Amino acid sequence: MAVVENPWHALRSLTAARIALGRTGVSLPTAPQLEFQLAHARARDAVHLPLDTVHLLQALGEVLPGHPDALPLASAAPDRSTYLQRPDLGRRLDAVSHGALASLYQPAHGYDLALVVVDGLSSLAITQNAAPFIHALLQRLGQDAHDNWTLAPTTIVTQGRVAIGDEVGQLLGARTVVVLVGERPGLSAPDSMGLYLTWAPQVGLTDAARNCISNVRPEGLSYSEAAYKLHMLLRESRKRQLSGVDVKDETEAVLVPGAGEGRRFLLA
Repeated sequence: MAVVENPWHALRSLTAARIALGRTGVSLPTAPQLEFQLAHARARDAVHLPLDTVHLLQALGEVLPGHPDALPLASAAPDRSTYLQRPDLGRRLDAVSHGALASLYQPAHGYDLALVVVDGLSSLAITQNAAPFIHALLQRLGQDAHDNWTLAPTTIVTQGRVAIGDEVGQLLGARTVVVLVGERPGLSAPDSMGLYLTWAPQVGLTDAARNCISNVRPEGLSYSEAAYKLHMLLRESRKRQLSGVDVKDETEAVLVPGAGEGRRFLLA
């Protein structure tokens, strides 16, 4: 039976969403059905794929010259199955990791910023995006000599959720924590990374205390755009000593250098 084309077919060039797929009788054509099954399999794989910590440590070492090696940590979830069924365990460090951070030397003045890299629900997103994004962020942070940020040792947490950054930041004595986490895979984006900023991190905070930047990846929000956006939020958060719902967007639309002609966005 012939495929009946959808009149919205031209719009497919503007979005990765599954629109205008056409039909064969009352059914979906074979090709879109197979593409859907492949996307579903990729999303499931992204959830269950273990984070390659060794590779990530090497990649972070290349973008963090002059800084201590990243510290591998683990949440209280002992395995992936438990992690998926017990989100609460993914929000806290295990005893060994907690002890390792608690024993680290902390400067008297503390740190301005702690970067916490967390596998989350897509280790693929972290493997592909964490190191190049941190490189872009450090370049932006280093552009202004009057806007210094002292960095805490970078940490890598396996089987972690967003809130685990609160415990890590608190133990490191960091005034601000940014969690880089693999987001829940979608059927068009199994490799999306999220950024969560929290001022004065401490165990027990809710999502109302965080600012989120989502969909960081080459096909979504580019590294340069995400770094620009996060830098603006970091500066505003430090200025007001606040984060989350208390930090409002007070900027106009801005053009990010290198983001592509005509591409604009608002700080969220």
